[in-house]
Amino acid sequence: MTLIIKSKIREVVKKLDNDNQITSVAEEVEKELERKVEGMLRKGIERAKANQRRTLLARDL
Repeated sequence: MTLIIKSKIREVVKKLDNDNQITSVAEEVEKELERKVEGMLRKGIERAKANQRRTLLARDL
């Protein structure tokens, strides 16, 4: 399942890099972001379940 889109990462990096020094984004960045987001979602799901809710809320993350 793909949540992270490399072209969007590049867009955000360009906006955040005020000095325009970063010219490219390695593929490993996309994979690492994907892994981190999945981990956050897994923890959030467990927290929502522990609180006996069926809705994942921002505070669960």
